[in-house]
Amino acid sequence: MKILKNSNFRALSKIAKMSPEEIIEIIKKSGLTGRGGADFPTGIKLEFTRNSKGEKYVIANADEGEPGTFKDKLILEKNPNNIIEGMIIAGYAIGSNKGYLYLRGEYSYLKNKLQKVINNATKIADKLKIYFDIEIILGAGAYICGDETAIIESIEGNRGNPRIKPPFPANKGLFNKPTLINNVETLANIPLIILDKNWNNKLRLFSLSGNVTKPGVYELELGISLKELINLGKPKNSIKAVYFGGFGGCIPYDNTKLNPNSIKKKGAILGSCTVIAVDETKDIVDIATNIAKFFEYESCGKCTPCREGTMRVLEILEKISLKKATKKDLELLEELCRVIASTSLCGLGQSSTNHLTTALRYFRKEFTDKLK
Repeated sequence: MKILKNSNFRALSKIAKMSPEEIIEIIKKSGLTGRGGADFPTGIKLEFTRNSKGEKYVIANADEGEPGTFKDKLILEKNPNNIIEGMIIAGYAIGSNKGYLYLRGEYSYLKNKLQKVINNATKIADKLKIYFDIEIILGAGAYICGDETAIIESIEGNRGNPRIKPPFPANKGLFNKPTLINNVETLANIPLIILDKNWNNKLRLFSLSGNVTKPGVYELELGISLKELINLGKPKNSIKAVYFGGFGGCIPYDNTKLNPNSIKKKGAILGSCTVIAVDETKDIVDIATNIAKFFEYESCGKCTPCREGTMRVLEILEKISLKKATKKDLELLEELCRVIASTSLCGLGQSSTNHLTTALRYFRKEFTDKLK
């Protein structure tokens, strides 16, 4: 895997002879985008943050909470050097000397290992007169802290609730100072970009799980077909659907190309390249109910549409599962999905019904067959 190629902090020596503007330009030209799901151009984000005035911070988002997603864990376990080096380079580029690695609670066993890498990296950077301090913040496992502003609140010692945007973190983030927040996979690619002129922007890490006998992380180019990926996982039974995590929605199993535009045309979101295979032995209504339970539990409760809406969605789905629902209940469910998606404060609420709207689009019969 290219992402596991250890840079051994060689990129630090290279950037020490470069200006911050030159580093940002290299990253912009590479085409690197956020690998946490938003797909925002990383170079532009660096530039925005650098151009903001005042003390600045860098945050590495290692709060990997999306159902079926475990690619960042692979990097954290197998190649933590690149993440830390990527943070230092990003800090140097934006003019920051302080960073925070926000580590998901379930990954706490990695803290000591990461601290040793940080200590080593700091010594190397100091010799190059690049001064950057990194502190590990251990989260408590809340899914909402995958939101960049909720991470900020958590680091500040507050409850991990999202903030209203704008202002965006690049202008007013941690401690009300300009802040760069990037995902683990994004940051781990920065040293590779600095060292390799032939760095491949099409490569992505796919987290494959579900009804396959060989789940795992697969490094493949965007554009590979869904069938090719699923076949690598060696499914035992016929696959009928795939879910793109909990928030990305679902589509029927076919030969669709795995790239953001192709998946978007199907009404779903490729996001962080999470693929959960579902075979013909599984009930889509049951899966929808399980995902709805997840979102109802993980809602932070700050905004009414998400707090109340996810609860009502779950109630109706449980009613459908028990075959006590009517056509009017199904119509109400669809209306709820539209309202929650369009009025919720943050990405959790806004995406919490994607799985349901796509399931109703492609597998509606499995819902209507359970109506009274």
